[in-house]
Amino acid sequence: MSDKPRASLEGITLEALLTRLVEHHGWEELGRRIPLRCFTHEPSIKSSLTFLRRTPWAREKVEQLYRRLPRR
Repeated sequence: MSDKPRASLEGITLEALLTRLVEHHGWEELGRRIPLRCFTHEPSIKSSLTFLRRTPWAREKVEQLYRRLPRR
């Protein structure tokens, strides 16, 4: 894995990243784009953070989606 993509997320917490995605897409769309149970069944920031911190492949998918968001 390259260091460059990680660097673009430097200083952004997983919580901030996930909150921004939920604000932009909403839980329903987020669950369609990345079909994870933590996004589709009683979603919450807390449960999603727990899952993403323990599941590197899922976290990578979320980070990739975040990188494609338009910048504020």
